[in-house]
Amino acid sequence: MSTASRIARALADLGPRYLPFADAATKELPLGRLLRLSLFQVTVGMAAVLLIGTLNRVMIVELDVPAWIVAVMLSLPLLAAPFRALVGFRSDTHRSVLGWKRVPYLWFGTLLQFGGFAIMPFALLILSGDTTGPIVIGQAAAALAFVLVGAGLHTTQTVGLALATDLAPAHARPKVVALLCAMLLAGMMASAVVFGLALHNFSAIRLIQVIQGAALATLILNGIALWKQEPRDTSRKSAPARRFGEAWEAYTAQPQARRRLMATGLGTAGFSMQDILLEPYGGQILHLPVAATTALTAVLAIGGGIGLLTAARWLNRGGDPFRVAAAGAVVGIAAFSAVVFAAPLGSGGLFACGVALIGLGGGLFAHGTLTASMAGAAPEQTGLALGAWGAVQACAAGLAIAASGILRDAGSALAVSGRLGEALSEASTGYLVVYHIEIGLLFATLVAIGPLVRRPALRPLSARPALP
Repeated sequence: MSTASRIARALADLGPRYLPFADAATKELPLGRLLRLSLFQVTVGMAAVLLIGTLNRVMIVELDVPAWIVAVMLSLPLLAAPFRALVGFRSDTHRSVLGWKRVPYLWFGTLLQFGGFAIMPFALLILSGDTTGPIVIGQAAAALAFVLVGAGLHTTQTVGLALATDLAPAHARPKVVALLCAMLLAGMMASAVVFGLALHNFSAIRLIQVIQGAALATLILNGIALWKQEPRDTSRKSAPARRFGEAWEAYTAQPQARRRLMATGLGTAGFSMQDILLEPYGGQILHLPVAATTALTAVLAIGGGIGLLTAARWLNRGGDPFRVAAAGAVVGIAAFSAVVFAAPLGSGGLFACGVALIGLGGGLFAHGTLTASMAGAAPEQTGLALGAWGAVQACAAGLAIAASGILRDAGSALAVSGRLGEALSEASTGYLVVYHIEIGLLFATLVAIGPLVRRPALRPLSARPALP
């Protein structure tokens, strides 16, 4: 073999050996095509950061919008979450003259996001009262914008995951799931940096530019993601129509389907209650500086990335996705225990370790449950199964985050008033109440997962053919 041939072979082996997720590529779904498809997750992460992070602060601080209005507006995208199962079902059964079933829903989801972002900055400026127009118009327009973005976000992610399942061969699906989740994290982290820099010198014009820039980026990236991905099959237009109720009954009648969804909801709630509490906990209780608490987001993301890589390798060796999810719950219990003990010990290092473990456990749990949902559905129910998983996860996360704030405030008020006794009169009591509830939810998750691990109801991943 010549020297040039050896160099070429070494370069060809470089990706799978040294690049994360490069081994997710297959003959049916090459790496370039897979990375292009994963761009829809980048736009989902961008939308999540813009809604939950950037606009949350901008509306309250710069635009002086009342906090209760901000809370209501940010909760509106969750109204679309329960319909993810219906969207997935429709994409399973869509009859198109062009022979597509996923692409139309991906495109319309993209247009919903684009439309919501296009009108959002103007609606927020009217909502802030910084105009001469009636404020009720701003409230109605802002509500419409948030609903449109939420509906588009949930539609795009549900159908995009279903399309990835269709295209990837069965043995590569755990790696594909890990790559898609990692792209979601990458989109969130990159967007947070870009939005922060762009809005450093805030002005109304800059807000319009940033949000409408996000609208344009969503349209372009999702257009690139879906281009020439789904093969056309004109025979689909003659497929018999089905009702959603019938399909849902058939899906939930599968062995352990309801228990799988219950475990997903419990575990997601267990990992999500801390979302709005970790940074205040570090600052108020452990007296960490702002820079240190801000870095927690990066620590959490790094832990999540390691969890996704670990889960992908575990599943690639034939591991049970329910065992992976259960391992994530166990890691989560240890993580929240570390966070709890960080307060009486006054240890910032223990707290940071706990945060990293929360990310690790969350990555394992999300990957395990998503892979189980992919493998647990018949090929004609892929969209329905992933929609159900997404609906349960989104609703559980939203309700858990809302409950955590209420529980924290109630616990702190009772502790400060002395009603819980002298031993629990510390300022950390409200936070610790929430963390202990999360530990309890993760134990409940293990109870729900137990029968799934002992009596796996899933067909082997190799039994699911991929589309050409």
